[in-house]
Amino acid sequence: MCKCFFCKCIESKNFQLENNFAIARFDDFPVSKGHLEVIPKRHVEDWWGASDEERKEIFNLIDEAKKMVDERFKPDGYNIGMNLGKEAGQSIMHLHVHLIPRYDGDVENPEGGVRAVIPGKQYYVKKDRPI
Repeated sequence: MCKCFFCKCIESKNFQLENNFAIARFDDFPVSKGHLEVIPKRHVEDWWGASDEERKEIFNLIDEAKKMVDERFKPDGYNIGMNLGKEAGQSIMHLHVHLIPRYDGDVENPEGGVRAVIPGKQYYVKKDRPI
């Protein structure tokens, strides 16, 4: 049996939601109230190692988790993200998707959203773009 951190969480039933292929648990180091991780039950390192069915069920569980977080915490928005590979910031080599609730005023200027993972790239000049 795999003994990575997330496999241990699954084995010990340390989670809030589950379906046949994935679990959802609150992040141990949340960046906001209600920050969850959605994790496949099968040990798979990244998105490209997951089966089509696992991917589908991960997103189904994200939808279910959002409803739970909406009811408990009433956020104003969300970021959904994955760190895939050490160079992208993945610290546990078991696929997991972050569902991060966002709240009005939680940062000074949220424009650019996930672009902020690269310092200095969050803000960009908006140009008229042809349709």
